[in-house]
Amino acid sequence: MTVRFFTMPKPLGETLAEDAKSKNPELPNGISEVKGTPPSAMAGAEDANPNSNSKPKFNSDPNSNPPQTIHRGITFANQDSLPKLPIPDLESTCNRYLECLAPLQSPREQEETRAAVHEFLRADGPELQNKLKNYATSKSSYIEQFWYDSYLNYDNPVVLNLNPFFLLEDDPTPSRNNQVTRAASLVVSALSFVRAVRREELAPDTVRGKPLCMFQYLRLFGTARVPTENGCIIGQDSAAKHMVVLCRGQFYWFDVLDENNDLLMSERDISLNLQVIIEDAEQTPIQEAAKGALGVLSTENRKIWSGLRDILTKDRGSNNAECLNIVDTALFVLCLDSTEPSNTAELCANMLCGTNEVVKGVQIGTCTNRWYDKLQIIVCKNGSAGINFEHTGVDGHTVLRFASDVYTDTILRFARSINGQAPSLWATTSPPPSKRSPESFASNVSTTPHKLEWDMGPELSIALRFAESHLADLLHQHEFQVLDFNGYGKNFITSMGFSPDAFVQMAFQAAYYGLYGRVENTYEPAMTKFFLHGRTEAVRTVSHESVEFVRTFWDERPAAEKVAALRKATEKHTAITKICSQGKGQDRHLYALYCLWQRSFDDGPGIISSGPSSANGYSSPVKNGSNVDPSSPLPAQGPATVSRPSSPSDDGISSSYSTSSSRNIRLQQLAHTPALFNDAGWDKINNTILSTSNCGNPSLRHFGFGPTSGDGFGIGYIIKDDSISICASSKHRQTTRFIQSLEAYLYEIRKLLRSTRRRSVVPSSVRERQMDAEARSASPAVMLGERVKGKGRMVKVDPQLVVGGGRGAETPTTDSGDADDGMGG
Repeated sequence: MTVRFFTMPKPLGETLAEDAKSKNPELPNGISEVKGTPPSAMAGAEDANPNSNSKPKFNSDPNSNPPQTIHRGITFANQDSLPKLPIPDLESTCNRYLECLAPLQSPREQEETRAAVHEFLRADGPELQNKLKNYATSKSSYIEQFWYDSYLNYDNPVVLNLNPFFLLEDDPTPSRNNQVTRAASLVVSALSFVRAVRREELAPDTVRGKPLCMFQYLRLFGTARVPTENGCIIGQDSAAKHMVVLCRGQFYWFDVLDENNDLLMSERDISLNLQVIIEDAEQTPIQEAAKGALGVLSTENRKIWSGLRDILTKDRGSNNAECLNIVDTALFVLCLDSTEPSNTAELCANMLCGTNEVVKGVQIGTCTNRWYDKLQIIVCKNGSAGINFEHTGVDGHTVLRFASDVYTDTILRFARSINGQAPSLWATTSPPPSKRSPESFASNVSTTPHKLEWDMGPELSIALRFAESHLADLLHQHEFQVLDFNGYGKNFITSMGFSPDAFVQMAFQAAYYGLYGRVENTYEPAMTKFFLHGRTEAVRTVSHESVEFVRTFWDERPAAEKVAALRKATEKHTAITKICSQGKGQDRHLYALYCLWQRSFDDGPGIISSGPSSANGYSSPVKNGSNVDPSSPLPAQGPATVSRPSSPSDDGISSSYSTSSSRNIRLQQLAHTPALFNDAGWDKINNTILSTSNCGNPSLRHFGFGPTSGDGFGIGYIIKDDSISICASSKHRQTTRFIQSLEAYLYEIRKLLRSTRRRSVVPSSVRERQMDAEARSASPAVMLGERVKGKGRMVKVDPQLVVGGGRGAETPTTDSGDADDGMGG
């Protein structure tokens, strides 16, 4: 067996002290620290052979590689010219904070928050702002390190809580949608993408001609989230050449790239390997294989998983340590599932968390056929495919480019097999593997599949059983529903003069208000990759204008008045999003100040030692036991605890002093909490009920993630030309009913828009006339309170029996008349 030793990089946390880089955090036994290498070293043949005895190089510190070192190709050509993410003016940030909180608060709560903000601006705020400015002078981004820490300090399972998923469209050629052919095709395209990144031939991302930061692409492959006793760290083998295949919970690997990052195998060769792997995996009865499906351990709480990894690696060079090392250093993991989900909701659930199927007390679902600490490509037995990704180092926009290019290349490559003149997605391609002599490969390259055989002692077997039971609980607690809305999409929305994203965001608020009679804190990420090492900013979509709209919509108002309110709300949403995309939002700025306050307090004399605390000195971003927003690192809890990483607490990240002296310190800390962070408004803004994200293009069928709070919804959506795809998840909420309310709203608002437009304009475009005809011929759908007049027996009610004698909730539009588009029956 060829062994690649995976050496832990230093944790991503940094101290603010100038000498922090010289103080190494404590690492697990047997692990030494390796300094990172410049990103450009990933591109050329001068990289150390990953199959040699030398240890792989790592690139783990986000600020260790100055962008000016990247000059080898086009991919990073714009890095030098990208500006840093600006630190907003403190008073402007506080004003935006008050503005986004006000619609969610009562008048009394607003007054209390205004007083807290005023005190913050008078006392602690300016000092923290100055500290942040000083801190940022030596950083690529003032928020980046805090962002990493917020993810890596998270102790709960990453499945359903952190990792999002993409569901790809089927291959347009039906014959290529069997599992092996689809998987091999996706793998070849994925490896071509890896090659383009490493050779820096991948065209840079741009929006309206403006370049975006490409740094995240360096973190996409050969990367693993590794739990330690002090929180997680990110390790990366920048010279990884092999992939891992999971089939029925069993692990296989083989080499796929050479030292020049060229492909070693053709699609046919990879197909043969995958077929061999499937046949070999089927030799082991599935219930027997399930007892050794170690992938389920990656779904455990991170502290537990850290302890189990210590068991696996306690003997350096042991079989288990070597097997784990091969998984950690793989380019990515390919999961070959034995299931064939019967509907889209089941498909989405399978891509997010796998299936739950217990037979004779043994879990045989696909939930155990995963490794959540890495990028995963998942292919079902019927060829349906998707991606599940570890979110710490990359955002949806980056993985979307990967998914889109991979999907596109599978089509173009098949076209070239028919017509050699068909275009290629890549600037250059690998030499045809069929024309290469095996003797040209390095002596230790192996393209033959190898099965990883784990040594399952009693301790691991028991841990695996408990981990599966915990995972099954999680799966039972969550519900997933999808809406493939085909009534209209971007074309219709823009023809009515609305921003598609703002339009759909108002639909979420209106649908929720229609069920519960109130608005709740709603989150949407705005990309900030116009800036160096940019990630996202939080768009708080509830505004005074959106609240006024949903109330108007559900009231008996004229259609024109409802449409006018919608227009004001969408315009406000667009304005907020623009501010956030410019790096002028309030959430990330306040979170950085929060982290600096916590750090300055933790590093105070007599409270906690500096140095090792750099790795995980910031508190976990969420309350213990709750979910976390996959795009927002803001803490959901109140003031941070005083901690020292050398003695982890029950959450596996930090521990509070247990002596009476420590309790006094804790009280002292509470007494010194800046007013803004001690106010109830801080908790409210960090408890997201509707966590939403718009991410997609024609290569995706759906996209989604788990809810980010115990009483919230996770909503991923894709706005297509003539349809809208929505995947909603929740924990013990009425997900199906919410989706139904959302669908009914989308039809109702279309009726209102047509009603107001027909009074002045007759639909003139071919598409509009076609949609009118389709709507009139479509089957009746249940509308928001819509009634079939004259149908049924009239029931007379004694007026004295009617409580309050008033009218109840009615349809939002009772004056339908000519506006009825035929969808309401």
